[in-house]
This record gives sequence, C-alpha cells and structure tokens, in this order.
Amino acid sequence: MTRFFRDHKIPTLTGVILLLLWGLFVLTSPQTFLHPRIYTSLMSTIPFTAMLAFAMTLLVIAREIDMSFPAVVALGGYAFAAVFSATQSPLLALLAALLAGSLCGLLNGVLVVCFNIPSIIATIGTQFFLGGLTTVIADGIALSIPQVRETWLHTLLVGRIDGWIPAQMLWALAMLALLWWLLARHVLGDNINFIGDNPAAARMMGVNVGANRIWLFILMGLIAAFVGVFVSLEMSSWWPNQGQGYMLLVFASVFIGGTSVLGGKGTLLGTLFGACIIGILEAGIISAGLAGFWTRLIYGIIILLALIVHSLLLKQHKGTWRTLFNLG
Repeated sequence: MTRFFRDHKIPTLTGVILLLLWGLFVLTSPQTFLHPRIYTSLMSTIPFTAMLAFAMTLLVIAREIDMSFPAVVALGGYAFAAVFSATQSPLLALLAALLAGSLCGLLNGVLVVCFNIPSIIATIGTQFFLGGLTTVIADGIALSIPQVRETWLHTLLVGRIDGWIPAQMLWALAMLALLWWLLARHVLGDNINFIGDNPAAARMMGVNVGANRIWLFILMGLIAAFVGVFVSLEMSSWWPNQGQGYMLLVFASVFIGGTSVLGGKGTLLGTLFGACIIGILEAGIISAGLAGFWTRLIYGIIILLALIVHSLLLKQHKGTWRTLFNLG
C-alpha cells in the first residue's frame, strides 16, 4: 500500500481532493448531489473536457503546448455540421471533421518542428488563423442539424445507455485506456517521457524527436475535432465560437491532475480526476447558493493550491528557500 502511494502519489492525492470536494458538496447541497440527475448532467459534459485534457497531457509531458485547440474544436464541429447538412451522411461528416482536425495538428507540428517556432507562439497564431478561417467560411452563421438526432452516429456517440448514462462517458474512458496503454506500455510513450525529460539526450539515443512531436500535435488536432463532433451531436447544432469555453478548463484539468509544467512528468488518471474536480466545482458552487461569478475565483484558488502541493510532492522547491535566504 505504501509503495503504491509512493509510485502514484500525484493521482492518488488528486483523487482524494475530488472525494473531499464531493463529500463537502453532498453535505452542503444534499438535494442536488444525492439526486441521480446531477450525475447524468456531469457525465454528459465532463468527458469533452477530459478528452481534450488527455491529449494536452501528452503534449505537456513532451514539453509542448497547444493553444489552438478551441479553434480546432470549432473547425471540426463546422466540418461535421456542414458536410452532414450537404450529404445527410454521418459517416462522411465524421471523416471530414477528423481530417480537418488532423490537418490542423499537422500544421501546428510543422510550425513547431520544421520552423522551430515555440509551440506557445505558433499555436496562438493558429488559434487566431483557424478561428478566423472557420468564421469566414461559415459567414459567422450557426448551423442547426436537428435531423442528426435520428442517426446511428448520434446514438453511438452521445446516446443515453439505459436511459441515463451518456455514451460520451464510455468513449472518454475508452480513450483514457488507449492513451494510458500508449503512454505506459508502448514505445511512443517511452519516447514522450524521454523527450520531456531531456530532448537532447533523447535525440542522442536515437529517438526521432521531431517526428514524435508532430504526431502528438496531430493527435491533439484529431481529438479536438472529435470533441467538436461530440458537441455538435449533443447540441444538434454548431455555432462559430464553439470550443472557446474549454481553454481554462482543459489547462486546469491537466495541472490539477499533477502534470509538471516543466514536462517529463504527468499521469492521465490524474488528469481525469482533475477534469472531474473542475466539472463538479461549478455545480457545487451554484448549489451552495453562491453566484456563478465565484466560479473562476474558486477555480484559481484550487489550481494554485494544487500546483503548490504538487511542487512540494515533486520537490521542485528544493533549495529555493535556502537560495533566497542566502541572497537576502
């Protein structure tokens, strides 16, 4: 037991924080958190944040970041809605969205690897470019696709299992299992951790650092577009700023989950717990009688506390106080 906690202290701690928050909300708002309806609602929204955060976790472990994913969510959702409206084929619409997302990821990867532009700068640029491109193509007009509710794809991706379990929850868990296997059991995962720990050493050991980074950006674009499809199916519509609300939630999930901002360390299970914490916070805050604008303040407090605790556990602060004292 002690060894398990030592080897998995970050996700375990994040899971404990989640349980404590849930217990607090049950005590303060039992009428909400003891009713099954709130969990159906949470299971319909948290998976979208979680899936984006899983892909972002892999990028951050490899010392990269993608600020353009909200625009890719919007572009993927638009490709899906537009192709479905034109052809009435959910399969063609899905393929179009995934292709669009992969190309966006490839663009980011080429900018970072081939042009040697820092990923935060390159993806801020593509965030504006892709967001503007989508709005221009769509002429700024939302698309309504109510007929998509009658398709097999709607049932497969966002249907309700047994009448109350949203299918997207199972898709998120399946994605978690697949990416965990890649990170923990596949050579790609070894390369990601190696690159995040020391890119120069990874290159000297024969790891194709550039190719692995491009694949990670493509994966991020693919999953972002996939989430755009999920959101379009869930809402039966697409709108130009679709995806913009996920930026803060995704980064909060990743860093609350214990992924190091310096790269080289991170867990997907911790990210899942982080997404759940972010997901229940807003419901808990509003159920406790506080106004909605308290949400961001409490998000910020939770994120800062999580970063400090993770820094202490990972001993990133070691020697800093002594250095400050000597300088003083």
